[in-house]
Amino acid sequence: MTIPWNALFGGALLGVSATLLLLFKGKIAGISGILSGSILSTADKNWRVQFLIGLVAGGWLTNWLVKPDLSGIPTQYASSMTTMLLAGLLVGIGTKLGNGCTSGHGICGMGRLSIRSTVATFTFMFVAAITVYIRLHIL
Repeated sequence: MTIPWNALFGGALLGVSATLLLLFKGKIAGISGILSGSILSTADKNWRVQFLIGLVAGGWLTNWLVKPDLSGIPTQYASSMTTMLLAGLLVGIGTKLGNGCTSGHGICGMGRLSIRSTVATFTFMFVAAITVYIRLHIL
């Protein structure tokens, strides 16, 4: 069995960054909450902007330093741009209805032993499994 070191290291970095943000700022590292906090108009926009810059810069820096094998990443998609935009819109609506996204509930909320986040994460994963099954076996 091969250990997925990149995924393990990336997951550890997510956990550490979420923990540091919670400890030093008292904020939850849920991306939807960071973005929906209106970066352009809130008084606490500095940490939000810094966090988002760190996300992009971290990806860029890792790509520059490590030169990962990106051959497995698709460059062409079977879905149209309209379908992908609609899917993104539906994800945004679901995120708003669920009071957070997978990073907020799955990483931060479950790490705080939040029952609401545990239920939300279970719901995300259950619906994702049903969606994959329908997509692969029915459509």
